[in-house]
Parts: sequence; C-alpha cells; structure tokens
Amino acid sequence: MKRLATWTVILACVAAGCVKAHTLRYYTLSIPPAAAQSPAQPLPVTIVVGRLNAPHLLRDDRVVYAMSDVELGVDEYHRWSEPPSGMIERLLVERLRASGQYKAVQHLSSTTRGDYILRGYLGALNEVDDQAGIKARFTLQLELFDVKAGNVVWTDRYNSDQPVPEKSVKAVVETLQKSVNTGLEQLTGSLAQYFAAHPPR
Repeated sequence: MKRLATWTVILACVAAGCVKAHTLRYYTLSIPPAAAQSPAQPLPVTIVVGRLNAPHLLRDDRVVYAMSDVELGVDEYHRWSEPPSGMIERLLVERLRASGQYKAVQHLSSTTRGDYILRGYLGALNEVDDQAGIKARFTLQLELFDVKAGNVVWTDRYNSDQPVPEKSVKAVVETLQKSVNTGLEQLTGSLAQYFAAHPPR
C-alpha cells in the first residue's frame, strides 16, 4: 500500500506540473559559403572520403564533455543533429568539393572508385571543464592513401583548445564551429600543398 501511495503522489505531481520536463536541444555545424574560386583546371583525381574513425562517444549524438583528462560524460538533453564522426566527414566532403580543386570528391560506398582515399580519426569534439575555465576541444587527423601505389602519401593533424566565453552548451558549440572551420581550412590547405608539390600524372 505504501508503494501504491507513493506512485499516486508522484503521478499527481507530474499531472500538476510540479516536475519540470526537460526539453531536448539539438545542434549542428556547417561550413561558411565558399569564396569565389579563380577559374582553374581541377586536378584530374577522384578523392574518396572514407568513414572517420572515432571513439564510441563521438559516434553517438549526445554532446560530450570532459571533466578531466580521464573522465568523460554525456549530456542527455543536448544532442547533435547527427553523430559527430559523420558530421565532420560530411563537412570535409563539402569543403573539398567547394574548393573546386579536384575532378570529383565522393563519400565512400561499395560502388565508389577513386585515385585516393582520404581517411582519418576524430579524436575530440567536446567541452572541457577545468579550473582555468571551459574550453572547446577539436582534434582531427587525416591521411591520404594512394590507391595505385598502395601506401599513405600524406598525413596531417589539427588540435585546438579554445576558451568558451560563457557557460552554456550553445557557446561551446559556437566555439567548436569556429575551430572546425579553421581546422578543415588548414587541413584541406595542407592537402592542396601536397598535390602542388606532387602533381598527379
């Protein structure tokens, strides 16, 4: 009877609105519109962007936060519109296509064929809480695999810890947005430099 009475009180409280329901909030990242490109012949190569490897938490849609170097948590009420690993892969493809530097840039599938496979590891896309304040951490490593040669011909890495101006998930995401844009710009620029130094034959 006591258990029944307890549940009766809880249900009555919920019905009366004394238990506040949490609203799910979703976030996404995007790349800025591409600047007008000078008319130039794209390189005669097809780049296939493979699936980005990532820790399990970055293949989930919940926003991740780090409480220390060894402890991570997830926010049940603040979520990405898609898992971070897939989102960063999509943004990478969009930026490479927008550059106009390559004949084709495609997502990896069972039917795609390319001259190079661009693959990588998303190490971090999360909030970091420490005594110095809140930071937004983004880490991405990429490597270019030459299909014909059968080996990796280029690799680069981007790491960023940027201070967040205020204590909110929205501010963290806005800071991550800037870091992701900067990181993808630097990495795709480094890739372009590789092809400039090693023009495809």
